[in-house]
Amino acid sequence: MTTRRAAVPFIFVTVVLDVIALGIIIPVLPHLIEHFLAGDTARAAQWYGGFVTVAAGMQFVCSPVIGMLSDRFGRRRVILLSNFGLGLDYIVMALAPTLGWLFLGRIISGITGASWTTAGAYIADTTTREKRAAGYGLLGAAFGLGFVLGPALGGILGGVNPRLPFWVAGMLTLVNAAWGLFVLPESLPPERRRPFEWKRANPVGSLVLLRSHRELLGLAASGFVYFVAHNVMPAILVLYAAERYGWGPRDVGLVLALVGVATMIVQGGLVRRIVPRIGERRALLAGLAFGTASYAIWGLAPNGRLALAAIPFGAMMGLYTPAAQGIMSRRVGASEQGQLQGANSSVMGIAGMVAPPLFTQVFARAIDRRGPYLPGAPLLLAAALAAAAMAIAAHATAGQRAGGEPLTTPAGS
Repeated sequence: MTTRRAAVPFIFVTVVLDVIALGIIIPVLPHLIEHFLAGDTARAAQWYGGFVTVAAGMQFVCSPVIGMLSDRFGRRRVILLSNFGLGLDYIVMALAPTLGWLFLGRIISGITGASWTTAGAYIADTTTREKRAAGYGLLGAAFGLGFVLGPALGGILGGVNPRLPFWVAGMLTLVNAAWGLFVLPESLPPERRRPFEWKRANPVGSLVLLRSHRELLGLAASGFVYFVAHNVMPAILVLYAAERYGWGPRDVGLVLALVGVATMIVQGGLVRRIVPRIGERRALLAGLAFGTASYAIWGLAPNGRLALAAIPFGAMMGLYTPAAQGIMSRRVGASEQGQLQGANSSVMGIAGMVAPPLFTQVFARAIDRRGPYLPGAPLLLAAALAAAAMAIAAHATAGQRAGGEPLTTPAGS
């Protein structure tokens, strides 16, 4: 019983460290790349774009495989191996003697960092239907905490040495993996496991599961559009804030910290209160409505102070993912939760590959002095995408009762 209770904190810390893996490179990696390229900023920008894209690409390719492996061999083994792999990969990046080695390290971290997929399946295994959205909200709170700690840790340690953040992150991740050896029980019993099948584990095959029910397919489509919109901030925030508001790295870091704190409050505290009260369908639609408002405020705000008003709206957008995952997890069997999380992560990976070039190109054209000056154009595009995601989700879940239960019987029941 003690180890079962300790498993939830372990999963929380694991997701925090996964997000730190993303956030820690924001203030450090561009400068490290620039160092390898002898100060050539233009080439460094091109390489950095490649680093972002390859991480999303690895998520797209490998998340279904990791999800299916957890359905076959259990969640514990996959989560622990991912943790040990990510910790060792941090050390590889800390020691990288060339840009190629650093790029290889980012590829590996894109693979091993996909324990988020299995963490989601673990939550589905260990929570009741009524508490599942709250469980996913806990993962969202972990995401918010990691998003606060990652850039802050990278900025502080990177000021000492640009490689130091990788050493610290590697040690933390390996210590967490060692802790998991003692406290993480298996959540998927042998009788609920299923054979590993490559036709389902490849990225395209994994998406077939999403076609097994109208709600799954509709929510996956909504999720794709939502995640494209959600990627607007990582893609252009630094450039946009400098161009329009004159913010420097310190200002952006403080704003990102505010975003992370607000996200933690919503995901860690409000989700478990709001979702049961209004139902999963209303919660996910409300989250998308808040997201639409947040991006619109960012895109229209003429100064930085007004732009900060978008933060609480953006935090309330966090209602969407836990509610949507709660609905989707009930549409598949216990032995398919890993595959479902892998398919969802693949959708996120595709969005992560599409969004950066889309928004950076829109931003480049919007600030080109030869045409109309519309620096907020990419954020207004994100607002339109969030509104479209809301319309798709509303149509896909039209058969849900007010309390969130489907009107139809789950497939296979």
